[in-house]
Amino acid sequence: MIGYIEGTLLEVTETSCLVLTAGGLGYELFLPGHLFAKLPEKSGKVQFYVHTQVREDALELFGFSTWDERETFQTLISINRVGARTALGVLGTFRPDDLRSLVIDEDVFGLTQVSGIGKKTAQQIFLELKFKLKLDNVPVRGGSAQAGGASLLRDAVAGLANLGYAEDEAAFVVKEVLKDEPELDLGSILRAALKKMAKRN
Repeated sequence: MIGYIEGTLLEVTETSCLVLTAGGLGYELFLPGHLFAKLPEKSGKVQFYVHTQVREDALELFGFSTWDERETFQTLISINRVGARTALGVLGTFRPDDLRSLVIDEDVFGLTQVSGIGKKTAQQIFLELKFKLKLDNVPVRGGSAQAGGASLLRDAVAGLANLGYAEDEAAFVVKEVLKDEPELDLGSILRAALKKMAKRN
């Protein structure tokens, strides 16, 4: 499996580039959109972290500027019905930390900014990213207070889901609790949410 390529830029298309290695082999790599603006002129030196995808009818290489971006791509394509082209589209719109911030901020519909991703697909991707992305030490767009609220919301929803409640319903109720009493700790949020759930059922 090819994991890294360094060489000379030979050609550039709308979706890929051709890299000539020191050994005389040329590799075509598909790239996320944001990388094209960073490519040098032809004959310039380039290097990419690479994900190799082997299918019955093709072997394709996908290039990334960082190891984190490569790992995020692999996380995205592990989600059911998210193919490599969709994953490239996501990474062409959001850097890995931006994507983590979307999850922390509970911004499901931020993903619909990506061409080809509708509401249902965004919800599916978001739900799986909550459990698959590494969310430690992520810069949050809304500041520390928002980060704390998002963390409490995430933990409270996970706690209710572990008790057998549907995640959508749990998220709705927890948001209601936090809206009314934003200073509650996790235990108090869960108790208040369970009371509300009992009244709803």
